[in-house]
Amino acid sequence: MIWSIAFAPLLPVSVLVGGGILALVVLALMAFRRRPGVLLRALALALLLLGAARPQLVAEDRKALPSVVALVADRSASQSLAGRPADTDAAYATLKDRLSHLPGVELREVPAAATDNADGTRLFADVARALSDVPADRIGGVAIVTDGRIHDAPKDVAGLGFSAPVHVLVTGDPGEYDRRIELTASPKFALVRSTQRLSFRLVDDGRSPDGGAVPVVVRRDGETVATVTMAPGEERSVDIAIPHAGNNIVEVEAPPLAGEISPLNNTEVAVVDGVRQALRVLLVSGEPHAGERTWRNLLKSDASVDLVHFTILRPPEKQDGTPIDELSLIAFPTRELFDEKIDDFDLIIFDRYEKRGVLPLLYFDNIARYVADGGALLMAVGPDPLNADSVYDSPLAPLLPAIPDGNIVETPFRPAVTALGARHPVTAGLPGGDVDPPRWSRWFRLVETRENRGDTLMSGPDGKPLLVLSREGKGRVAMLLSDEVWLWARGFEGGGPHAELLRNIAHWLMSEPELEEEALRLSGEGGRLAVERRTLKETAAPVTVTFPDGSEQRIADLAPLGPGRFGASLPAPLPGLYKATDGTLTALAHVGPANPREFRALVSTTEPARPIAEATGGAAIRLRAEAGGSLAVPTVAMRRSAAGTYAGDGWIGFKASEAYEVAGIETVPVYLGLLAAALLLLAVGGLWWRESR
Repeated sequence: MIWSIAFAPLLPVSVLVGGGILALVVLALMAFRRRPGVLLRALALALLLLGAARPQLVAEDRKALPSVVALVADRSASQSLAGRPADTDAAYATLKDRLSHLPGVELREVPAAATDNADGTRLFADVARALSDVPADRIGGVAIVTDGRIHDAPKDVAGLGFSAPVHVLVTGDPGEYDRRIELTASPKFALVRSTQRLSFRLVDDGRSPDGGAVPVVVRRDGETVATVTMAPGEERSVDIAIPHAGNNIVEVEAPPLAGEISPLNNTEVAVVDGVRQALRVLLVSGEPHAGERTWRNLLKSDASVDLVHFTILRPPEKQDGTPIDELSLIAFPTRELFDEKIDDFDLIIFDRYEKRGVLPLLYFDNIARYVADGGALLMAVGPDPLNADSVYDSPLAPLLPAIPDGNIVETPFRPAVTALGARHPVTAGLPGGDVDPPRWSRWFRLVETRENRGDTLMSGPDGKPLLVLSREGKGRVAMLLSDEVWLWARGFEGGGPHAELLRNIAHWLMSEPELEEEALRLSGEGGRLAVERRTLKETAAPVTVTFPDGSEQRIADLAPLGPGRFGASLPAPLPGLYKATDGTLTALAHVGPANPREFRALVSTTEPARPIAEATGGAAIRLRAEAGGSLAVPTVAMRRSAAGTYAGDGWIGFKASEAYEVAGIETVPVYLGLLAAALLLLAVGGLWWRESR
């Protein structure tokens, strides 16, 4: 029982205070005038006021509340290295047992959060969430078992949110060392075909036994682009070409250091998102015709395309006597387009084009070289492909996957996607092509060919080739053996997917990664790794996946996902760079944030959390005093809040809570009834007696 005095006044406190002040004034005047009986009058008034205040003794039955102690186990990725999990489990279990048997302690185990993200290990955020419902005066302290790599340690006690000791118990050995690559400057975005500078530093943390120069390899999409020799602490820069749109994965890898904690951070990854400038397309129409505007409208509607379009309206052989200065036509800038600036174009389209003396044979040689060096050519064949001016009798002929034989089929037919086309991303999934016959309109003309050596994706009557694609040298060529795609664009008989088809052809020619027919793709999301193989074959070869830690997993049977598509899904337990290969193709994917803070430094240390630990009276100590030494878990004790320090040699302490809850209250009046009346009568009687004298 805890005893105290309380009051239950009969009158408002303001009335009692006013009466007391008035009584003091009257008594002071009487004393000033030396009137007799001042003391007796004061006693009587005091007893009267005391009776009105109703004093009473209060007995409280108090129940002491235990101190809440948070116990945290760091389960971040860096804690999974070099024997740290076993030390963490052993130290955590020992502390849990000792705190559970400590009187006056409520143990609160903090879930092993410490997410491995771009912000690193955030243990104090987990502590704040776990203790958010506990009053500050009940918090007895925090014990954290970690490798010391904590990235959200408060700078001072005010940032902690409570006044109690924080103890940091560090796993790992004092003599650890580790090698790592540190990116100092890397672009996030870059224009395709541009060159970007990547800067990096080689760092050896701890007492490294080898401080000599080592070769550091720089790769882009798995291909080595540079090898530089560096000493620890040195910074170097390498220029990286960005060859394609989408993710360009650049690796900087240093050789492992014998005896280091882990080679995980020996490789750093920069993911550069390649952004295309406007794709430059040259469209040359041999003559005005119904399908010409279909090509123009489609290419002009694509914001990513910069179109240059010329239509031959007046060929050189046309002589009608019109003076040159009266013509409103412009000259065809053949030299500028096909000699000086031909390499600036991503795609050249000949739409029903004939030589007709417009382009000298030298320029056809330039076009053939342009394709062989990586350019793209699309031939949309017209109704008269083998006249004297045919481009098939030019240096372009060896590049073309199909040669017209002079025969033209003029009969109604519905273009059909071939079995090969159903597996090719250019024609797979065209709207309306999933039924037989397809849900699109008929065409009425097709040019027959011979010597077909490309991939026939669409066919006409009797299975004759309609759309043929091929790779020539480093470049690509496509042939559309009909000029009636405009019927789909005009909505004839309901039309057809002209926009999807022509756009896919153009972007395949310009090496759009999503339209590659032979591709191995790797992507990670939600802790899973997705492997996808696109192929024109009916089966896919086994794929071997290499994890960031160097381990491998072989996937023998990829599941069919659709025509020409196979895939598999597997867990991605570690953040970092994953690699997949089927022996021919290789794919890379980075799971998690690039260069996560969690792996920037792996050597265990007491330094990051030492300031906040010492500011709260706690300690930051190692569980092993020396490499290979035994695990020394400190004993625990409770101390009063005035102790100031909560750690010593071999022990750590926690603040004993002074909080309590009241289980029951008893009140006993001390000035009431006969006692109050007797005292008041005694004082008044004494006053009367004094006055009567």
